[in-house]
Amino acid sequence: MKKGTMWAALLLAGATLAGCGAGGNTTGGTSGAAANTAQNAATGGGAQQETILVGADTTFPPFESMQNGQVQGFDIELVQDIAKVENLKIEQIKTMPFEGLIPALQSDQVDVAVAGFTIKKSRMEKVNFSNAYYKSGLSILVKKGSDIKGLDDLKSKIVATKKGTSSVDLLKKSGVTNIKQFDNIDQAYSALESGGADAVVFDNPVNINFKNQHGDVEIVGGLLTGEYYGIAVTKDKPDLLQKINDGLQKLQQDGTYEKLFDKYLGGDKAGLVEGVKTPDEVALNS
Repeated sequence: MKKGTMWAALLLAGATLAGCGAGGNTTGGTSGAAANTAQNAATGGGAQQETILVGADTTFPPFESMQNGQVQGFDIELVQDIAKVENLKIEQIKTMPFEGLIPALQSDQVDVAVAGFTIKKSRMEKVNFSNAYYKSGLSILVKKGSDIKGLDDLKSKIVATKKGTSSVDLLKKSGVTNIKQFDNIDQAYSALESGGADAVVFDNPVNINFKNQHGDVEIVGGLLTGEYYGIAVTKDKPDLLQKINDGLQKLQQDGTYEKLFDKYLGGDKAGLVEGVKTPDEVALNS
């Protein structure tokens, strides 16, 4: 081949290669995106896993308690199950007194808090609540043989309960003046057992849990209130609240939620919530 012809051929080949190269880059980019899409699909759609901090009061069995150095209970497993189905990562469960949980949410020390929180309008001004997941009420626990038979009998008695709870609100509204408030409910039960209190007024499932472990006490007077528990969420993260509600609904639908009643409440499903009950529907006025 002549030099001129060879040179022209080389130029033509180079132009062709350059054209293929340009097309190759476009195709390569598309193939790379497809590969990334496939990889993302294999890892949950490429969604960023949100990390959250959970606050808990561990003096509220069977909903929260500390066993062998581990936080466990109905509420703990519920929030863990919600995290799984909503692609949330619980970085840490911070334990603290009940009264510190709402301030911790307001100051961004935690994102979510569980503690058998009764949904109340006064609390809704400070934090958001999930849809209700448990229907509860307050009851009176006394020593067997006590002359206390109902709420009216408490006005002249020493009544123990836990600080900052709806029990305190009820007792004050009912005219009970001698109220011993403790940091945790175990101290209130100890006061009852030792004679330092005549009764304990607290959430019925927790009173039942104590009664089942102690043969010298009984519950009198029936349920004093009807109230619902919700998961507390910082007001700074409305999207997180939506995920909590979505996750709760999924657990209700797939049976995971109901199994918690078997595991932690001995199969007692009196507090089971069917369907969606929003905070606005169930909040106490206190």
